Amino acid sequence: MASNEDDLAGTGMLSRRAFVVGLPLVVAACQSTGVSTNTAASLTGASHPPLPGDDFDYAAAYAARTDYDFKVPAIPYKNFDRKYWRQVVDYDGGQPSGTVVVDPYSKFLYLVLPGGKALRYGIGVGKAGFAWSGDAKIRVKRVWPLWRPPREMIARNPHLEKYWKDGYPRGPKNPLGARALDLWQGSVDTLYRIHGTKQPSSIGRSVSSGCIRMWNQDVMDLFERVPTHTKVVVLSKAQKTS
Repeated sequence: MASNEDDLAGTGMLSRRAFVVGLPLVVAACQSTGVSTNTAASLTGASHPPLPGDDFDYAAAYAARTDYDFKVPAIPYKNFDRKYWRQVVDYDGGQPSGTVVVDPYSKFLYLVLPGGKALRYGIGVGKAGFAWSGDAKIRVKRVWPLWRPPREMIARNPHLEKYWKDGYPRGPKNPLGARALDLWQGSVDTLYRIHGTKQPSSIGRSVSSGCIRMWNQDVMDLFERVPTHTKVVVLSKAQKTS
């Protein structure tokens, strides 16, 4: 989603912890403790959510929950094609384990696992999601981010002007959802991000605006698995994989 976004530290009821993991910056985005990620332990260890398997409880994974005092609605996952559910698949894309691969054409995001596998999530892709491809790193991770519409969006929708100064409030109705992962190349913000969505039906679709959308429960899951400095590859064409 085209946006700017402020730090989350020291904000009323959300001040229980430091919410920004990475650089404490105000950044534009999406026209919106670094550790190694190439080991199995960093992806599948006890500190991470369980990987989906044959007996995975999707009802629990996509159930409503409370997260930092916000209510996250349940995902009606059975209404969507099963291929967009969080799942482990065979992967032969040539990237090392720990890499995040975004395929905006097939509407999938992969977290590469050891042993020729990947954890795959369904995504929705906005216009900005097709406008940028290449390699980047997750430089900032944000919990319940603010959304501030850019000037070009306000020019098209003047009623959004009221959100320019202070941003759209954090919460389930925020266009960036529950989490956001900002992608940088060196010291340069790509203005590209992976984030949640308040519109579950946008997953698996090309949408009018935004970068890479995920169901809130899925972006929360990914957020827990990947540290800052994780490599992200955004494909310039669809890849063939399971």
